Amino acid sequence: MLIQSPHAPDFIQDPYSVYDRARADGPVLFWKDYGMLAAFDHASVHRLLRDKRLGRAMPEAKRGPVPGHLTAFDAVERHSLLELEAPEHTRLRRLVLHAFTSRRIAGLTGDIHEICANLLDALPRGEVDLIPTYCQHVPVRVIARLLGVPEEMGPDLLRWSSAMVAMYQAGRTRAIEDAANQAATEFTDFLRGYIEQRRNDPRDDLITELIAAEEDGTRLSREEMIGTCILLLNAGHEATVHSLGNAVKCLIETGSVEALAPDQIAGTIEELLRFDPPLHMFTRYAYDAVEVGGHVMQPGDEIALMLGAAGRDPAIYDDPHRFDPARKAPAHLAFGGGLHFCVGAPLARLEMQIALPALFEHAPNLRISQAPHYANSYHFHKLDHLMVTAR
Repeated sequence: MLIQSPHAPDFIQDPYSVYDRARADGPVLFWKDYGMLAAFDHASVHRLLRDKRLGRAMPEAKRGPVPGHLTAFDAVERHSLLELEAPEHTRLRRLVLHAFTSRRIAGLTGDIHEICANLLDALPRGEVDLIPTYCQHVPVRVIARLLGVPEEMGPDLLRWSSAMVAMYQAGRTRAIEDAANQAATEFTDFLRGYIEQRRNDPRDDLITELIAAEEDGTRLSREEMIGTCILLLNAGHEATVHSLGNAVKCLIETGSVEALAPDQIAGTIEELLRFDPPLHMFTRYAYDAVEVGGHVMQPGDEIALMLGAAGRDPAIYDDPHRFDPARKAPAHLAFGGGLHFCVGAPLARLEMQIALPALFEHAPNLRISQAPHYANSYHFHKLDHLMVTAR
């Protein structure tokens, strides 16, 4: 059994030492604070991500009535790729991929370069917090351009995303729930009207492509389009913000900025995502009896797949606590796997491959000016500030 509060200060700043102990004791343990099993080794996490006897959709037997103060949030969640299983997930994912193509993602390269240049030109002189001035704005502006919504809506998109994503953090409160529901209401109202605009005035953007997407004679419903757009913003924005912040911290602390060279950057990004990923836990429900690490899960039981722990498993990665941009090893699990592998992974990689070199080219002597501090936001692993200065 593991007894470890996700709010404990030492754990927030260094969860990896706890993962090491849990992996040695388990590697699958009952995490008392969460009331569920948790898998801490790469082999178990990799296997369970692909096991069709488990899924994201909550079994109906466990689903109670939706509280009145969460009806708008629940309406979005019910049409989210993240919370569906086959056959609904299969149909919806195929339709989304008709619009979210590799060509469209590659076509954002120029936009990302422009966005990064504009943000860097606007950085204040002297000491600056990179999280709100750079890391947050790169992905939210990219998503705005991808969807085709006005870029000046960035502050609204950021506010809605932050409020809704807070629902997945440990220890959510009624205030968090109320804020998430209000954000879902406002975001849904905006998208409902904007989708209708695009029906009458098609453009070269993702919303227009989603409207046109069709598979076996079926199209996305308006509710599915709304859920998809919100998921793309929330999941894509939230993960990339934290990935960029964690990456800058790692590159400076390890003196590895030169690993952003064009011939090395692809491998460097993968190692950054393995070493300090933005999402540390992803849960699954059992739909059948499943044996996991000596434990038998019954239908309806939930298990935490510890993505952050899997990336530091010494059975897979030599000297796993060392950042090594030249590492040759099996793929990390930071983007999940199986049916729910992150649909936005190619875009996240592209954003990091452009935004990180742009930052250090703009400020080649960038230094951390205050000790970085991780936020009390588990199961997200993110910096609440990253104070830097260029010497």
